[in-house]
Amino acid sequence: MTLKFRCPAELEGKLPPPVPATLGVPGWLKAMPTQAYSTLKMREENTVKRCPPFVDAMTCGFLLPLMCDLRIQNGEITWDNDLPPGGALDYPHSPIGFHDASQVVNSPLFEADRFVIKFHNLWSIEAPEGYSLFFTHPINRFDLPFTTLSGLVDCDRYRDSWIHFPAHWHDVNFSGVLPMGTPIAQCLPVKRETWVAQTAPFTTEDAQRVHELTREISRDPGIYRRKFRA
Repeated sequence: MTLKFRCPAELEGKLPPPVPATLGVPGWLKAMPTQAYSTLKMREENTVKRCPPFVDAMTCGFLLPLMCDLRIQNGEITWDNDLPPGGALDYPHSPIGFHDASQVVNSPLFEADRFVIKFHNLWSIEAPEGYSLFFTHPINRFDLPFTTLSGLVDCDRYRDSWIHFPAHWHDVNFSGVLPMGTPIAQCLPVKRETWVAQTAPFTTEDAQRVHELTREISRDPGIYRRKFRA
């Protein structure tokens, strides 16, 4: 399956491209040990680096990058962006825009004296027929000073324009440079299907399987990784 990312011809080679999330693992996860001593349990315990669901979520789909460096100081955001003038297309040259606070009134994001920022993305995205794209904050990236809002876009149909990413800048004390290429959103293909929920109590056989697997997991925490991970 293929996602098609396109940009204006004059921006080819000037914009950092989207990357598979497997190539965007942050330095802190790479440096994290696989085990650490637990003073509570008085023994070595696995860290989240050895938790397949944690890592698999971070490496699923694609990461959309920040188009240039952002400098943040005393609440002011500045940048230098050396993009050529638009040719056949008009597009934003700034890496960020803003949403007025009134657009999130009565929501937890509302603060009367603050904007919601919007990261500009100059890649159009085409998904295969029947697929939407779920855009969200780069998964488990709690180190970033912003939180990207989540959205679902039918990119098999909406494929000839850009999708920008609103975000809440939660770290008001952040000072420094957010470098070009920083992931600003993660996108995951979602096949459009109709689902219903079915509930039922465990049968005797179900309960036995749950009991056996729970005991096996308690004896061998790595069993999911070896027996069940796709």
